[in-house]
Amino acid sequence: MGRGNPNFDIRDARLARKGRDRTEWAKKSMPVLSQIESAFRKEKPLKGKTLSACLHVTTETAVLMQTLEAGGARVSLCASNPLSTQDDVAAYLARELGIRVFAIKGEDRATYYRHIRSALAHPPDITMDDGADLVSMLHSPNGGSATPIGGTEETTTGVIRLRSMAARSVLRYPIIAVNDADTKHLFDNRYGTGQSTLDGIIRATNRLLAGSTFVVAGYGLCGRGVAMRARGLGANVIVTEVDPLNSLEAVMDGFRVMPMARAAREGDFFCTVTGNAHVIRREHFLQMKDGAIVANSGHFNIEIDIPALEKLSSAKRTIRDFLDEYRLRGGRRIYLLAEGRLVNLAAAEGHPSSVMDMSFANQALSSRYLAREGRGLKADVHHVPRDIDREIARLKLRALGVRIDTLSAEQKKYLSSWETGT
Repeated sequence: MGRGNPNFDIRDARLARKGRDRTEWAKKSMPVLSQIESAFRKEKPLKGKTLSACLHVTTETAVLMQTLEAGGARVSLCASNPLSTQDDVAAYLARELGIRVFAIKGEDRATYYRHIRSALAHPPDITMDDGADLVSMLHSPNGGSATPIGGTEETTTGVIRLRSMAARSVLRYPIIAVNDADTKHLFDNRYGTGQSTLDGIIRATNRLLAGSTFVVAGYGLCGRGVAMRARGLGANVIVTEVDPLNSLEAVMDGFRVMPMARAAREGDFFCTVTGNAHVIRREHFLQMKDGAIVANSGHFNIEIDIPALEKLSSAKRTIRDFLDEYRLRGGRRIYLLAEGRLVNLAAAEGHPSSVMDMSFANQALSSRYLAREGRGLKADVHHVPRDIDREIARLKLRALGVRIDTLSAEQKKYLSSWETGT
């Protein structure tokens, strides 16, 4: 329902009540964003600003949209992944909150990009991205001439793309790398991705991880989280890496580390979390066991060379939701989860709300910062201001009922001096 409506394109408006109930449940675990929403409602720091967001359309995102609207923003939202949309949430945002939403779970590639263009139909003052597809569209020949005050980027893959644009001097406006905030990546990437990825794999397969061999490709913060949770469920974890420091850390953390060419022969489960292309390729598929299960939690589905898998296969069928069987010539079977897209969002519900609370608090406060200071920033990728990071940490501690020490005057003097030695 909603086809042809300039203000929304969603699957079914009748799902709105379910979306409202689930969003209310998520909000109970998002005390930081709730405190920011209360402040925004009074201060209206985004009054008169148009904001275009390309994010996973989930219950947690709905709470962020409420916060931005409370701050006075006019918001348009589209999906940053064709399989991550929660249709009931899209319905709730469109029908009950009146937010311009363009997102349908399972939308095809053409619809995905049409929805991004719809979210940009009202030229934005601020952009909010997860993967940089919206920013990329805005910089394309058909993206229009609007130059926003600034934007934010949620994830590692998007930050990499945007830094590449900045290095080539094609980025037209400043972007804040929300992903790099300590209160985002130290929690979201490790704990959120770790738990939700295993949740998605288990929901899609209903297989026991204990006693299996689980291969994690990439040992950044996301990879650390996945490896930690897989080991916690009893799997024997192998890590593959290209970075020597990350590889050494994985060894010191007690994991086996080896090239993918060798790991491919041993793994029962494979999960890519690198943000790079073709991490699992043709030569790896040829080495895998019959029944190997392959998933991605890095961002785009290019981490797995799906065209190569299709060329190697004589048949394909869907066994259960989000689980496709590829039968290779010779009879071996390889199972691909969620079409190679983010398994934690396609086959599960993404990060727990309490984790997204801090990530989206960074989005909200960075948007406020851009509204105030964006015109004075150069067209580059910027860190989240340190005081925003610390404010979010303080709000989270307050919500948890945790109190911490403060420096005494003597301690402050000592830390700021150079004269005092042993």
